[in-house]
Amino acid sequence: MAKKKKEAKPKGVRIINRKARHDYHISEVVECGISLVGTEVKSLRAGQARIAEAYARIRRGEVYLVGANIALYPQAAPGMQHEPTRDRKLLLRKSQIAKLQDHVRQKGKTLVPLAVYFSRGWAKCELGIAEGKRQYDKRQALVKKQQRRDMQREMRRRR
Repeated sequence: MAKKKKEAKPKGVRIINRKARHDYHISEVVECGISLVGTEVKSLRAGQARIAEAYARIRRGEVYLVGANIALYPQAAPGMQHEPTRDRKLLLRKSQIAKLQDHVRQKGKTLVPLAVYFSRGWAKCELGIAEGKRQYDKRQALVKKQQRRDMQREMRRRR
């Protein structure tokens, strides 16, 4: 008797910063945990967050996510609510923080959140070491993307 294939579980909510890959060259990606309070977790599970304007900052040997907006949880009591735009601590090892700090000290590099998601029940954030793109780089990327689409469309048509 043949074994049945395991069905893939739905990945769950994944909040993606689409503008990050358009506006920056991402040289390296690091996964880290996020320190959240209860209502933030519930809002995040409901997909109520925006990270498009967010960035990460290193302060006193710790990494913080600044500018991320996690909406208020509507079912929670007013006294239990969190502040939507507070700085959230990112959980990394000291060696990882030192490595990130070395990159950020270089001119023109910054830490940008690429995605926020849940992995095995834990809230995770993908941080990218980013360097800003010039306007002509963005145009070239759009042209390449359009050419790739046209090629795929033509290949499908010929089959």
